[in-house]
Amino acid sequence: MREIVFDTETTGLSAPDGHRLVEIGCIELINKVETGNSFHCYFNPGRFMPAEAEAVHGLSDRFLSDKPTFASQALALLDFIGDSPLIAHNATFDFGFLNWELSACGHPIVEMTRMIDTLAIARKAHPGAKHSLDALCSRYGIDRSHRVKHGALLDAQLLAQLYVELTGGRQIGLSLRADHALQMDAVALAPAPIIAAPAAFIRVARPHMASEEELERHRIFVASLADPLWMAEATN
Repeated sequence: MREIVFDTETTGLSAPDGHRLVEIGCIELINKVETGNSFHCYFNPGRFMPAEAEAVHGLSDRFLSDKPTFASQALALLDFIGDSPLIAHNATFDFGFLNWELSACGHPIVEMTRMIDTLAIARKAHPGAKHSLDALCSRYGIDRSHRVKHGALLDAQLLAQLYVELTGGRQIGLSLRADHALQMDAVALAPAPIIAAPAAFIRVARPHMASEEELERHRIFVASLADPLWMAEATN
């Protein structure tokens, strides 16, 4: 099964308020395994970058000034994602910007039925816990030491690992457990092995009586004792 994990960076929080998509990163999974195929692009938003947004992802007006527009890259992006399910963290945010940009340049939007939200999965799996990407990576032991600022491709790579863990780790579909169950069934149904009884071995009895020499040594030892306890009891 092919799935696409993706993340976006933007100029702000709301596309209807005039904010735009400035970066997208996509990671391809086949049967929950990264294939190495990815799509990554920066976009010139055609507007200034607010300081608070730049502080999050580090993408400046100067850096984005020579980057292509979203419209010029839309077909390449659509070709990469195809009709695969799309996975994102807080996916309604990313879908909102993606579909706004697609609609603005005359392309069909991505149906929300294709959306898989890892934030919703995490909230169900760990109610009451922290559900940020950083917090969940720490919970599942995913290395994020190289993540200084938000970046769409880097965050998509981290999210791909997190998605696999949230949906069962490497035992997706219980295939490994099923194989183990089949092996155990085979062991249970196999006829019990016939084990031959070992040949009887009769051990010769060992002598337990003290020899005359040992008895004599014992008498000498007892005679050497000064005021033995049993002699005191006898006089009482």
